[in-house]
Amino acid sequence: MSRHSPAGFFSNRTITELADQLRAGETSAVELTRAALHAIEQFDSELNAFVTVDREGAVQAAEKADAELAEGQDRGPLHGIPVAVKDIIEVAGLPTTMGSAHFADHVSTSDAECVHRLRAGGAVLVGKTTTHEFAFGPTGDSAHNGPSRNPHDPTRITGGSSGGSGAAVAAGMVPLALGTDTGGSVRIPAALCGVVGFKPAYGAIPTGGVFPLSQSLDHVGVLARTPQDCRTGYRVLAGLRDAPSRERGDIANIGWIDPNSLHPTDPEVTRIARAALETSGIPVQDLGIRDPEVVHRGFLGIQYSEAYANHAERVADNPELFTDDVLGRLRESARTAGWQHVRALAARDRWRSDVDELLSGVDLLAMPTTCVVATEIDRREITVDGADVNVRGALIGLTKPWNLAGSPAVSILAGAIGGLPVGLQLIGRPGAEDVLLAAATRISG
Repeated sequence: MSRHSPAGFFSNRTITELADQLRAGETSAVELTRAALHAIEQFDSELNAFVTVDREGAVQAAEKADAELAEGQDRGPLHGIPVAVKDIIEVAGLPTTMGSAHFADHVSTSDAECVHRLRAGGAVLVGKTTTHEFAFGPTGDSAHNGPSRNPHDPTRITGGSSGGSGAAVAAGMVPLALGTDTGGSVRIPAALCGVVGFKPAYGAIPTGGVFPLSQSLDHVGVLARTPQDCRTGYRVLAGLRDAPSRERGDIANIGWIDPNSLHPTDPEVTRIARAALETSGIPVQDLGIRDPEVVHRGFLGIQYSEAYANHAERVADNPELFTDDVLGRLRESARTAGWQHVRALAARDRWRSDVDELLSGVDLLAMPTTCVVATEIDRREITVDGADVNVRGALIGLTKPWNLAGSPAVSILAGAIGGLPVGLQLIGRPGAEDVLLAAATRISG
């Protein structure tokens, strides 16, 4: 670590604690919002986590939240809590640039459904966070407004594509941030920045008003300091009002998947992730994946064909407005044939059956979140355990399977290598998100 990481107001405060203080009159939504704005002003010039900060709108929303609480109107656990939103998610009245020169002047006229649910829950939106251009990249360092930077070492990537959201939470600028996750874009920055990132099951949070990358794989997710805070945000966004189940995470066993079966992984990353799991006292058994190539074929065939379908006209008419990184990937995507997409859909169905079988004898699955810790900004090749690999593959190799399966997955902090965080990833069954997050709470201590 090159220096001490930024420690904004929210670095050591949970949403539950803040909510209790609000209702006890020990703080106010305006005070919390001003603390968030101060932390952004203090740290963001170095980290570039935010592309837009709505100071006036955030204070007005906080004043409204305080007035409602004073009148006895309590909108729920996010009432008065500052939240940041990834800049591919529409927020009425604010720019939504998608990290791209193509949308440099675009201002949203309506809220995405997930933003509507945040506002209905009383959350205070403080601004929009930096995204890899069009969310098409796991590094977070290719965007019209420049790279987001890792709070643990600003010369290194945050991971992406929700890199600004990861940096904002890790630096204590906000207690909760929205991201999107098509191949790992919530969990990767969570792992590299040392926070918690949660992707629920496919379709659990509506994607209306979110600019699509690959509609069959896109998920809305949340980043926060703790699994409990992720669960709080998730339940508001998913419209869940019943009491969470199995709070203690009392699970019988976890199946460990060797990450090298999917992608070459730094042995120290594997050791640290496995050690964090085993110190929890939960029984762990080793499981194998029948055919890893099913994952690779399914994911790439679907993502590439859908991504190019979403951008074909922009590539044809204004290719110069793309960053080189994303334009190169889109041109690669254009070479995906129709028969490859058809076979990818079949591979997805087979993989989902394989995941059901893996989970038939265990409660959860586990593996590292990423194969490596945060690399240097703009670096695209790296040596991992003696193998030369591209950084993109080393970042999404262990996260993309769970987008293809549509499974809920969470990344928690497992430890560090040279001051750079290592993530442990847990995967569960759709509909059992409470079990997954309760177990994550137990393992993370």
